[in-house]
Amino acid sequence: MISFVGAAAAPLMVVAALTSTAWAVTGFVGIPVVFLLIGAVLMLFAVGYTAMSRHVTNAGALYSYVTHGLGRPVGVGAAFIALIAYNGLQVGLYGALGVIGSELIAARLGVTVSWWILALVSWAAVAALGVLRIDINGRVLTLLLAAECAIILVADIVMIANPASGSVSFETLAPSNLATLAIGAPIVVTATAFVGFEAPTVYAEEARDPRRTVPLATFTALLVIAALYALSSWALTVNFGPDGIVAASQEQGPELLFNAVAAQLGGPAGDIARILLLTSIFAGLLSFHNTVARYSFALGREQVLPSVLGLTSRRSGSPKVGSVVQSSIGLVVLVLFAATGLDPMVHLFFTLGTGGGLGVLTLLAGTSISVVVFFARRRTAGASIPTMIAAVLSSLLLCTGVGLALSNMDVLLGVPPGTPVTWAIPALYVVALAVGVLWGLRMRRRSPDAYTLIGRGALAELGPVRD
Repeated sequence: MISFVGAAAAPLMVVAALTSTAWAVTGFVGIPVVFLLIGAVLMLFAVGYTAMSRHVTNAGALYSYVTHGLGRPVGVGAAFIALIAYNGLQVGLYGALGVIGSELIAARLGVTVSWWILALVSWAAVAALGVLRIDINGRVLTLLLAAECAIILVADIVMIANPASGSVSFETLAPSNLATLAIGAPIVVTATAFVGFEAPTVYAEEARDPRRTVPLATFTALLVIAALYALSSWALTVNFGPDGIVAASQEQGPELLFNAVAAQLGGPAGDIARILLLTSIFAGLLSFHNTVARYSFALGREQVLPSVLGLTSRRSGSPKVGSVVQSSIGLVVLVLFAATGLDPMVHLFFTLGTGGGLGVLTLLAGTSISVVVFFARRRTAGASIPTMIAAVLSSLLLCTGVGLALSNMDVLLGVPPGTPVTWAIPALYVVALAVGVLWGLRMRRRSPDAYTLIGRGALAELGPVRD
């Protein structure tokens, strides 16, 4: 499970691309301490989240939690938000892989390869792996994750050993950096780096002991990625200096980390890091693909969507139809972008990725509220007072995060205020929620037996129940 979480988080992509973007866009030097803040908030969320995982085991994960807490119609709305958000995150990564890969090939081999060719090659690999057994996917992701974490740690050591001012500065880790009115945009940008930590519950049905492995994987992943992001972003500020990190990020962009590695260890080391960035993106593609396929599987099994989506492969046990559908969506988007000439980094990777991150953040807020309601209604479920306090606090903090995201959409997308895309993305999720609620109410009226299956997970295969 941890390999899927780590792969979805794509640590090298975060360290190389997201942190430099955060400094360049926001001008806020305290990104390292913001990573620690977001990690702490999500740890609070995980307390209630994992407590509820002992009572709800479903490949639909966040959707099923919302269903059990806020009711089936709202749960269906959450499911539709999840499908849009995770598809946006997954498909958007094809743009980044294609562009970064083509630039690397052109710079080192002098060969021009269109971004969409590399994107299609990676798409084919993800499509093939997506229908194999989950353990095979896990082995691939574990190898890729280990390689990128190793290069990150080596880079951190080298950068800390070569401070810009001659002495190591802890300025960007100081909590005082958080005492500013301009904290909104940095919080939202860095929060997207943690998307994927919630993945263990998606694979709970395929785990041998989900009551133990889901909490273990969730907390372990959060601790590791929060520490890694904070350490690595701080190491960059040490190497370039707290006063120089913003200017360096604006000038060098995602090359910031690779240039630092090349300067200290030589050009070949920088190239190795660039190649591992591509494998990091690929690992994220595969992890998000599996997440979307299992959401589709859960919705098909529970008859919210066509039941054919609930079919699994006899050989691998993977949700083969859900996997094929997700691959088909990715292919359609890639062909559309290749045919229209839209910018794959700006419109495919950045816009879809940011939109997907907003959707997941909204789901986390809704899930946190659902945890509170679930345990408040079922006192016999055994939630302790500390668990309830953690769930309430995380609900308040995550809802605040959603509010910050909505008020900073122009900053997040790098467009002027009032640009249509700044309201179109939030509107899409509002529509998805409304359509889901209406669809759930329609099922309750016209298909009462199917309606009782919503959120039941594997128990849905036993047939309808009477409330």
